[in-house]
Amino acid sequence: MTLLSLLAFAGLCLLLSLTPGPDTFLVLRIALNRASAGVAAAAGSASAAIVWAGLVGVGLAAVLEQSAEVFRWVKIAGGIYLVYLGVSSFLKARRAARAGIKEGAQAPLPYSRLAGFGAGALSTLLNPKVGLFYLAVVPQFIPRGGNTLATAMVLGAVEAVIAFAYLAVVAVLAYKAMKWLRRPKVNSTLERASSGIIAALGVGVLASGAAS
Repeated sequence: MTLLSLLAFAGLCLLLSLTPGPDTFLVLRIALNRASAGVAAAAGSASAAIVWAGLVGVGLAAVLEQSAEVFRWVKIAGGIYLVYLGVSSFLKARRAARAGIKEGAQAPLPYSRLAGFGAGALSTLLNPKVGLFYLAVVPQFIPRGGNTLATAMVLGAVEAVIAFAYLAVVAVLAYKAMKWLRRPKVNSTLERASSGIIAALGVGVLASGAAS
């Protein structure tokens, strides 16, 4: 694999990272109250992306493409998890509002760094589109006669680094923005909106999976 090919793949990954998706909204939601938890969620998502790259390297991800039923159920599982995240976040925001948090007080921290890492990793692991992306794109960059697993892992690492860098920036900026927007009404509106978006994405995935 040449340096030019590697740079081309990195450019593709950057463009994909800049396109908002479930991981972006998840990291944004978690980081609103704790930047380090948002960064941990970004790390979890990046780590899970490497796992998908490994699955493609050994040929396991091909099952998702060849079996419509497996793809359908993995897709539904991912949708259910997104709905759970959105609903649980919405309920936490309502409880915080009812508690009457005073302006300027520290907002509750619903996610620890470990919980953030786990949420980011599970969200990406349950997203079959990540596996299908690797399945469709990675083979294009594997040289004839090359080591498929090694090449897939290198490309997976490149994608993971780019995705982590972007999502970490999103997490830090989201937290810094909340320091300026700490008023209870504004905070509650943002949390409910991001929770609603996550839940809506999950419903869309469920509808798509049920229809396939």
